[in-house]
Amino acid sequence: QVQLVESGGGLVQAGGSLRLSCAASGRTFSRYGMGWFRQAPGKERKFVAAISWNGGTTQYVDSVKGRFTISRDNVKNMVYLQMNSPKPEDTAVYYCAATGTLRATPLSREYDYWGQGTQVTVSS
Repeated sequence: QVQLVESGGGLVQAGGSLRLSCAASGRTFSRYGMGWFRQAPGKERKFVAAISWNGGTTQYVDSVKGRFTISRDNVKNMVYLQMNSPKPEDTAVYYCAATGTLRATPLSREYDYWGQGTQVTVSS
């Protein structure tokens, strides 16, 4: 079992920066690939970024490439999403998720555990 708690959301101006954090419980954190997803009002939850169990592989949705960076610290049981130059269209609830596949996968169906989400609002 893995419990995930996101933090770091809030209001940010377009062009600024924000870092989301996800704290994971359990001693087996390093056995999970991790991902970030987001859900805008009235829309489906969508993939944002993922990282493999050892941080060796990352994946991003095209719209955030070059602006967002996913990273992890297997000692601290943390995963991060650094959001640089956010845009108003990045406004959403952001969810952290863990997959037992170990991979950096963009497929939500492969994720076993989810956090409760943190709201990110980007003002223009």
